[in-house]
Amino acid sequence: MPWTREDMARRAAQELEDGFYVNLGIGIPTLVPNFIGEEIDVTLQSENGMLGMGPFPYDQDVDPDLINAGKQTITELRRTSYFSSADSFGMIRGGHIDLSILGAMEVSQDGDIANWMIPGKMVKGMGGAMDLVAGVKRIVVIMDHTSKAGDPKLLKKCTLPLTGTGVVDRIITTLGVFDVTDKGLVLIELAPEVSVDDIKASTEAEFTVSEALTQPS
Repeated sequence: MPWTREDMARRAAQELEDGFYVNLGIGIPTLVPNFIGEEIDVTLQSENGMLGMGPFPYDQDVDPDLINAGKQTITELRRTSYFSSADSFGMIRGGHIDLSILGAMEVSQDGDIANWMIPGKMVKGMGGAMDLVAGVKRIVVIMDHTSKAGDPKLLKKCTLPLTGTGVVDRIITTLGVFDVTDKGLVLIELAPEVSVDDIKASTEAEFTVSEALTQPS
């Protein structure tokens, strides 16, 4: 049974460690805070100049001036701080962010990522994606394993314009979890009721299967 968006976000939340400074991309990554355990204290950072983001607001608490980098309304915490985008990108480029969880259109077996544009479609800009993949200590990608048309998104080589080359550390898809290693792509976990053959049928990229492969019930 393939993972849902919520399942992938829940799995990605396991990548967070106590004390981490974390940047979340738009889309599925914004669901990750819903699954952070109370025993974990992490600080969420946003490129538009906010450190310490709170949860999404209830309708009656919406402040249209308080948004994240994806223009979603959010809330603040008692420890929240605000600063310029220049300072925010200084944090990112300076290697002060421990983890970024991003969405992607394509990822290659070498850890290349394409997540900012499709040629021919209007794009407002790359945003902070290029800086994130270059400056953050660890990059985790969440994405559907295939496109809506059923085409693989985990490829030998990306076909879309790249955001970064060799920058992805771990990939969480609807079908399983992969690590990008010096020896290539390694399948380390399967979604429930998904087989290795299911993965092979939906993946263009070459990969090996970990001897410690796990599968939650």
